Amino acid sequence: MRLFRSPPWESVVYWALDLEMGGLDARKDPVLAVGMVPIRGGTIRLGEAWRTLVRPPEGARIDPDSVRAHQLLRAEVQSAPPVADVLPEIARRLRDAVLLVHHRQVDLPFLRREFKAAGRRWPAPDVVDTAKLLVRIGSTAAPGVPDDAVPLQLGRARAEYGLPEYQAHDPLADAIATAELFLVLRKVLGARTLRDLL
Repeated sequence: MRLFRSPPWESVVYWALDLEMGGLDARKDPVLAVGMVPIRGGTIRLGEAWRTLVRPPEGARIDPDSVRAHQLLRAEVQSAPPVADVLPEIARRLRDAVLLVHHRQVDLPFLRREFKAAGRRWPAPDVVDTAKLLVRIGSTAAPGVPDDAVPLQLGRARAEYGLPEYQAHDPLADAIATAELFLVLRKVLGARTLRDLL
């Protein structure tokens, strides 16, 4: 069996994505907003950033704790497109690209659920997770330190690396924050290929 070489990291297009949801239960809580921004040639392309609110299904519950975090009220999302109309835009951006997220176990179950519910094929992109990269760096920097001692909250991790503070829980701001953190972590890791980041 012949193994294919992994492409140089900067030759790959990454789409940083963040979701705001009506709760954290991927079995039932609705997606309320999506933010995405690409990294091309190792540069964040703010001019191609995309953000949309998402109208929740009729009768879907929005957890009050989530509203306190993201400040999205039901009245604000009522005129937004339904998730089925938003999925093609996500899929188009992920075609031939790598999905970049912070904590894949939060966003991916919601995305997969929505694609399945809409009868659409999940694009199954490669996924780079900045939280996983932080754990990898923490394990290397301080052997024996438990993974839960590494600062994984996005704002805290950014502060550790001297990145500016942004308003949390806005999907586009969080996508941009994830993209910036990724570029710093890639450099810290000395990653040269996509495989080094997966």
